[in-house]
Amino acid sequence: MIVIKSAEELVIMRKGGKILAGILDRLRNEVRPGIVTGRLDAMVAEEADKRGVVPSFKNYHGFPATLCVSVNDEIVHGIPGDRMLEEGDIVSLDVGVRLDGLHTDAAITIGVGRISSDAAELISTTEESLKAGIAQARNGAYIGDISSAIQKHVESRGFFVVREYTGHGVGRDLHEDPQVPNFAVGKSLILRSGMTLAIEPMVNMGDWHTKVGANNWTVLTADGSLSAHFEHTIAIADDGAEILV
Repeated sequence: MIVIKSAEELVIMRKGGKILAGILDRLRNEVRPGIVTGRLDAMVAEEADKRGVVPSFKNYHGFPATLCVSVNDEIVHGIPGDRMLEEGDIVSLDVGVRLDGLHTDAAITIGVGRISSDAAELISTTEESLKAGIAQARNGAYIGDISSAIQKHVESRGFFVVREYTGHGVGRDLHEDPQVPNFAVGKSLILRSGMTLAIEPMVNMGDWHTKVGANNWTVLTADGSLSAHFEHTIAIADDGAEILV
């Protein structure tokens, strides 16, 4: 079922998005060589408690952490623990929060210390592709317009979009209809004002195929190449998209 949010719900999601942006800012400032991924997870729990929100991911379908931490060839759903980040790694941080029953969801990819020029280009291309997709999001446009813009930008730079995992509706539930693929799907569903979407390109340096790790959560590139991930929660409006976080 496609959910159109009320004006009151959008106000709450704006507040939740602002809080989530602050949590991501702290994480961004803390990523450095030598930090343990479990410490980043603990920071999210601390910040969520301090700011009066509930982490969306903790215990979601059994996920054991508040934060997804995916390093290098890990695409999404990496479980934080005792792994120490090293100079030259790239790390994707994906987090959601719930405020007054409504979720917002966002992700960033960060270089750890000095990274290779290829890794830096992968990160910038992925973030640019998210902006390209959001630029197509408005009342009366199609989900396929978002999807095609993302894929076109990524492939113009020689990278590949993941096919098995997509963006999604978000709000009353962490994952709602519709799916928002990062590759061309034709026109697909018409966007309407009040829809809230989590758009999240996942981009691989190698090809788009994936595999699931031994923990049955972490998704990795099938060929061991690097991957990057960016995500914004947006609200569809008549004249474009409002970025909530």
